[in-house]
Amino acid sequence: MSAVSRDMQRQYSEAFSRYLAHADEIALNQAYELGRKALADGMGVLDIAVAHHNAVDAVIAGETAEERSVEIAKAAEFLAETLSPFEMSLRGYRDTNERLIALNETLRQARAAAEAANRELEAFSYSVAHDLRAPLRGVDGFSLALLQDYADKLDEEGCDYLRQVRESAQRMGRLIDDLLALSRVTRSELVREPVDLSGLAQSVAAQLQRAYPDRRVEIVIAAGMVVDGDARLLRVALENLLGNAWKFTSKRAEPRIEVGVSANGDAAYFVRDNGAGFDMAYASKLFAAFQRLHSADEFEGTGIGLATVQRIVNRHDGRIWATGEVDCGATFYFTLGAGVLQS
Repeated sequence: MSAVSRDMQRQYSEAFSRYLAHADEIALNQAYELGRKALADGMGVLDIAVAHHNAVDAVIAGETAEERSVEIAKAAEFLAETLSPFEMSLRGYRDTNERLIALNETLRQARAAAEAANRELEAFSYSVAHDLRAPLRGVDGFSLALLQDYADKLDEEGCDYLRQVRESAQRMGRLIDDLLALSRVTRSELVREPVDLSGLAQSVAAQLQRAYPDRRVEIVIAAGMVVDGDARLLRVALENLLGNAWKFTSKRAEPRIEVGVSANGDAAYFVRDNGAGFDMAYASKLFAAFQRLHSADEFEGTGIGLATVQRIVNRHDGRIWATGEVDCGATFYFTLGAGVLQS
């Protein structure tokens, strides 16, 4: 105990002793003030109680049993009053803590219920999408059979109707495939490991160039981008981002796609193109499923790709955003939480 604390304890004991011995109201108020000041200055409640006990012990040493009983009752009442601010603070802390525990439990239950509902919804979506595949294949297959085997019995308008049926079935098939891919992203286990993001981007770019050998697109990929993440999911993310960049530069005379990293604060990786771009007024809709900022006649797609990318980034504790301008290209940025190893 410091010299200041010992001196304050001594003053407290003396004031309280005067109060007990002479019923001195001035001493009483002084003892109250000293006791509360001691608590405010950091003296422990146990030290206050010890000082209180010493003062009581000194006063009642020569008293009768009846006198001691009266003095002890007065002393107990005084100590309770002196410590009441502490007791009230303690009660407030206890009540607040109990409320926090109750709120945390409510939040835990709500989160568990939401997660269970999401799992059920994902399972339902997966089941529905999977089960729709077979009848769609039947629609497409029998439409093709009609075109091949009965074209001579149909006029051109009838054949055109069948071609439209096939196109619609195939478009719905692509939508189902994308829904299943979105569901798998959410349901699959995340496995973190060192991932060569530069190498992944180069592999996806090469895949696009093989699929569209007639197109010449300048693709620039920064070297040395290595992250801590799930390689399979990050490949899906790059397939969607690079696939979009490839698609939306299809009407450019000199299409260009760049993959790199911006080191302003947290490392933000980006995929940039000089394609169709978008109006920033609609940026908030980019990552919602089924939202499209261009018509299917302009650019094909289901509106699920960016929603898939966002889920992958979220699962890596990162975030994703985009900037763009109509007819001046777009840049999609994403972070991967604490997943940066080097760049």
